[in-house]
Amino acid sequence: MGTKGCTDLMMLLHRTGHALETELTARFAEIGLTPRARCVLSGALDADRTQSEIADLIGIDKTTMVVTMDALERAGYAERKPSPSDRRARVIVVTPLGREIVAKADELYEEIVTSVLGSLPGDERDGLVNGLARLVEGRLSAVVPCEKPPRKRALRQAIG
Repeated sequence: MGTKGCTDLMMLLHRTGHALETELTARFAEIGLTPRARCVLSGALDADRTQSEIADLIGIDKTTMVVTMDALERAGYAERKPSPSDRRARVIVVTPLGREIVAKADELYEEIVTSVLGSLPGDERDGLVNGLARLVEGRLSAVVPCEKPPRKRALRQAIG
């Protein structure tokens, strides 16, 4: 595969990811949540994880995590509580209201993903999902060290 194929793959992945993220953002806004907030709450459900652990789990930087957690606390969806195993650390605890909103967001998410994947024939749908999972777990599982890594916003401006 030549350079054009590689560039096309990046563009296809970027455009599909952006379109899906935009649709999720619009639909989650209807219930007062963001996709990132859903990921944080889901990462904290029944897990006794710290902010740093959740940030690492879902792939966001620590500053973004703090801002997201501040918003979740203000909304009454989560709380920071002392860790039972490390008195210096604080774990994220999802409140009953937070559990309700995650359940609603999960329903919306399933509806959207089912609709998106349902637009493909079954063999293509399975192949796409399985292939992407293998890439994320294998070849693309570790970020290559880079002196100036691309930022999502800069990438969007450069190709979109």
